[in-house]
Amino acid sequence: MAKTVLIVDDAAFMRMMIKDILTKNGYDVVGEAQDGQEAVEKYKELQPDLVTMDITMPEMDGIAALKEIQSINGDAKVIMCSAMGQQAMVIDAIQAGAKDFIVKPFQADRVIEAISKVLG
Repeated sequence: MAKTVLIVDDAAFMRMMIKDILTKNGYDVVGEAQDGQEAVEKYKELQPDLVTMDITMPEMDGIAALKEIQSINGDAKVIMCSAMGQQAMVIDAIQAGAKDFIVKPFQADRVIEAISKVLG
């Protein structure tokens, strides 16, 4: 059975890019969210195997959403997506429970490598 993924990014273009990479590699994208609040709601509803989470978003940022998701499920697997120059935020995210991170612009092989490492 294909692993299920929830994609969270405030930019539709970025969600489309990740979705394209994932579906081509056999993952099942079960949902998308454009901010942290929506991400938490969709996580509860869909219970995906993995979440790709943008760090910088309106309403609720990725780190706050990560902490909410971790409080719902301590075993949640979340990979953070960051732009260049967000190292401090990436460190915060890893300390908050993120399993890995990928940097924009996305390179398909790095995305797949991170996801396959996290999902085992």
